[in-house]
Amino acid sequence: MTIGENISIAFNAIRANLLRAVLTLLIIAFGIMALVGILTSIDAIKNSLTNNLASMGTNTFNVIRKGTGLMGGRRGKRRRVGDKITFKQAKMFKERYHYPAVVSMSALGSTSSVVKYKKKETDPNITVYGADENYLDVAGYKLAIGRNITAIEADIGRNMVILGNALAQKLFPNYSLENIIGRQVSIRNINFQVLAILEEKGSSMTFSGDRMVIVPLQTLRKYFGSQTSSYNLSVKVPNAINIDPAMAEAEGVFRQVRKIGIKEESDFELEKSDGLISLIVENTATLQLSAIFIGLITLLGAAIGLMNIMLVSVTERTREIGICKSLGATRRTVLVQFLVEAVVICQIGGVVGIIFGIIAGNWVTYMVGGAFVVPWAWIALGFTLCFIVGIASGLYPAIKASKLDPIEALRYE
Repeated sequence: MTIGENISIAFNAIRANLLRAVLTLLIIAFGIMALVGILTSIDAIKNSLTNNLASMGTNTFNVIRKGTGLMGGRRGKRRRVGDKITFKQAKMFKERYHYPAVVSMSALGSTSSVVKYKKKETDPNITVYGADENYLDVAGYKLAIGRNITAIEADIGRNMVILGNALAQKLFPNYSLENIIGRQVSIRNINFQVLAILEEKGSSMTFSGDRMVIVPLQTLRKYFGSQTSSYNLSVKVPNAINIDPAMAEAEGVFRQVRKIGIKEESDFELEKSDGLISLIVENTATLQLSAIFIGLITLLGAAIGLMNIMLVSVTERTREIGICKSLGATRRTVLVQFLVEAVVICQIGGVVGIIFGIIAGNWVTYMVGGAFVVPWAWIALGFTLCFIVGIASGLYPAIKASKLDPIEALRYE
């Protein structure tokens, strides 16, 4: 008997006990959906984060408050948070840092602002960022149209704004990019002139570079200063080879700015973008292993249920097995038939679970602003696990069926 014939018999057996088979494969489907869904969302979020950090380049680093970066709460140990970086300190660092590099000052003003243009307005989820003339270059942003903020405009604090790409399209759906430049938008009933529009950046986690506005740093201090907890310093060196000496000098300069004694520990940290990428990859690997473990536990329950169903099926089809053996079917034929039936049920459940897992995973990804991902590796893992579960669950019932005595089987009622 060929594999094709065994598969055909397996489908006939499934149709004969459709409800029971559907309930069994749904258990498998939910296990695979949980596995593929979690792994898909983890992959998408990891890709989004690493892409956004990689756009900054390996030749950049940030000066931040101690205990506030990704390293701050590593392995569940939260270190003491350092004092905030004031505007005066950030300004002094920029003036005193003489290493051949580009220094950028920036600050977060709000994450829940509404931007309006005439009768159109956004949801209250727009990020307002204050930046100097170097921010776009250091942070890896590019302009689709318009010009950057100048050093004088950043110091004076003019009412001008650079719009994220998605934000510009929402406020000006019927305008070309050229016609948006120079128009007036309002934030908190304060008018700002559109200076430029960013190229599409993409999203990571809950932050989207396409749903943000950038204003001159002094403008942010004027209107959003009370919400600014600390200022950010980013440094970009010409070559990644120079990153370590640049960081060493930055630490020395900022210790002087903060007036930290020689024997005192620094209350700030220096983070490299490639270091953050490595940390993200390391942490997501742990999450992936946890997700696989959770999926395996669910599949173990499904395997036990499938084995029970197959044992019931052997009992119900005892006379059928006896007839097959009396007509010349070998033990191997019966064994393969029941194994194929178990594998077919598992693979159908696997297909359903993978489809829903991809949908669920990418829905989570969409909610946090990531990009669509087709997790080929996890799809292959799902099919492989389903095959293993099918063999493991069907082996004992198949052996039991193959060992039935044909005479005793024919007399079974």
